[in-house]
Formats: sequence, structure tokens, C-alpha cells
Amino acid sequence: MSEQPDPFIAAASMEGVPSAFAATRDGIDSLLRDRGLRRSSPEDTARSLLLGAAATASLEGSDVDPEALAGGAGDATARAGLRLSTELLGLVPTWNRSPVQVLARLHALAAAGSVGDGDLGRPASPGGVARLTELARLLALPTQAPALVVAALVHAEIIAAGAFVSHNGVVARAAERLVVVARGVDPASVTVPEAGHAAEPDGYRAALTAYGRGDAAGVNQWLGYASQAFARGAEASPLARR
Repeated sequence: MSEQPDPFIAAASMEGVPSAFAATRDGIDSLLRDRGLRRSSPEDTARSLLLGAAATASLEGSDVDPEALAGGAGDATARAGLRLSTELLGLVPTWNRSPVQVLARLHALAAAGSVGDGDLGRPASPGGVARLTELARLLALPTQAPALVVAALVHAEIIAAGAFVSHNGVVARAAERLVVVARGVDPASVTVPEAGHAAEPDGYRAALTAYGRGDAAGVNQWLGYASQAFARGAEASPLARR
């Protein structure tokens, strides 16, 4: 029996994708090596998570300054993003075992107070459940695809699945950060991938729309965009401000 093809490596092999992601990973590695892991602190991680919460909220239409958010300001969307960020890294071990369980928890954190209790953490679409289940199955398999490609595909697939009644984007961006941490790209979580997306909101939405078409060109467009977003996320790191 022949082995099933690895969809992550198939996407990672598309035209232009290997070189783009190699350059992005080199930039991240350089940041972490030159300014980073030996000198980074829990405060750097906390700052990155705060910046990520503000950025992800901005993509949902919220407008809050990170300092104000840290001080208790911000609308329900921004405060939900902050609440999620405080638990996010503690979910890494569970993510490695049960991604769907973590996605449910992320939705419960993000959507608390804005949807009914019966909808918190519960996928509402049978088709969405199937897509998330298949994604979890694929994540459990070995792959030679770069971790950043896997993270980008997880992000886009969660949004395309549209499994939850709300906050699919918030969940997807949180899951992307989890993959970046869990697969060893940024173990201390000091880059800010959410800020990379928030810096180009129109490009972000256009690339996700392209991915949602389900064709190879759309996947390629999303990955080309995502490689640039990860690079911007590295530039937004507290380490880059030193």
C-alpha cells in the first residue's frame, strides 16, 4: 500500500515557497540568536503576548493601545484577546496531544460573554468539525515541511473551516502562535505573528480569501503572504526594539 501524500510538504514545495520561508526563518533565527534567547526574559514573552492580543483584536475591528489594554481598557474583543493570551502558552503540551481540544478552549476564552454558553468551544458546523478533525490527524503525522509553513496552513485552515459560531480568526491566529512555539521556531514566544498580519489587514484578508477558494493558486498566494507576515512579526518583537 502506498503512503498518502503529505499535504504540508506538498504546499511547502510550491513555486516560490521554499525560498520565501527559508529567508523568513533565517531572519527569525538571526533575531533570536543575536538579541534573543540567552537574553530574553519572561517580560519579553509577556510583552509579545500583549502586543499580539492588541493586534489580533485590531483585525476584529477593535482599536486599543497595548498599554491601555494592559491597564484594563479596551472593548470586549480586546479584553478577550488579552484573556486568551494569558493562557495561551500553557496550552502547548495539550496542543501536541489534542489540537481540537485546544481549539475548543481557545474559542471558549475568546468568545466568553459574546455568545451563549452552549456555543462556547463547540463547533457549530458538521463540515467544520470534519475539517478540524482532519487537520488534527495531519498534525499528528511526521512531516518534513518547515514549521512556519505548517503554522500558516493551520491558521488558514481553521478560518476556512469556520467551525465556530464566532471568533474563528482569533482562534486561528492563536493556534498559529502555538505551532510556532510548539515546533521550536520561537520557543520563548517573543515574536509577534499577529502584528505581522495586523500591519497589512487588506493583504491578510485577500490572501485568506484566496486560500478559501481551495485551489493551488490560492494556497500559494496565502503562503507567499504568510512568509512576509512572519517576517513583520519578527520585526515587531520586543527584542527587535533593543
